[in-house]
Amino acid sequence: MMADCVLIVENLEVFYGEFQALFGISLEVAAGETVAVIGANGAGKTTLLSTIAGVLIPRRGQVIYRGKVVSGSPAYRLCQRGIAMVPEGRRIFPSLTVEENLEVGAYSGRRGPWHREAIYNLFPILQERVRVPGVDLSGGEQQMLAIGRALMSNPDLILMDEISLGLAPLIVQELYRVVREVAEAGTTVILVEQDVTRGLKAADRVYCLLEGRVSLAGRSADLNLDQVSQAYFGV
Repeated sequence: MMADCVLIVENLEVFYGEFQALFGISLEVAAGETVAVIGANGAGKTTLLSTIAGVLIPRRGQVIYRGKVVSGSPAYRLCQRGIAMVPEGRRIFPSLTVEENLEVGAYSGRRGPWHREAIYNLFPILQERVRVPGVDLSGGEQQMLAIGRALMSNPDLILMDEISLGLAPLIVQELYRVVREVAEAGTTVILVEQDVTRGLKAADRVYCLLEGRVSLAGRSADLNLDQVSQAYFGV
């Protein structure tokens, strides 16, 4: 076990009714790391993040955050303890403006470097649109808002689920610049990504999932594309 682990997942098994989505998943994340979880659609990546965030309850195994078992704790409690999630699909509150969506992210009252002005410095376009309903933003702007909303809780660990999905390459490049800045500021990051190349480039370490199991794990710099391709596709 890493000496400076922020997160440990041990033998996680998660079901949707009788359908098993995760089979004995284990992983570790050290403080300040950026870890990518890659895999094809349906591999279990979102299920893993949702379980870490408290949205889903595992049937077996446990999630340990900062030395304490948090499996089964509700999502709002985990947010108060420092875990924030940028969900797949962004899930912007449709009845709220940009500014109001950001303020929702701050409800936990955690102190730290992230506040509205800091988010606007990170994403200047949001400051130009503070009174605009969140759903009226472009897809890229909504993704910026979703990241900003999560950062407003001043997390120690931020979970980002498919932040590049469906967006233009220039927008994706900008979002990943922000991911790097967030990590450099000291926040631990777990990224879910289907794009293997982008995941390897952005992360210190990588876990590949295949049909709900870890098929490969290692430092990004030590893995080659053949290894990753075999783990990704199971061939």
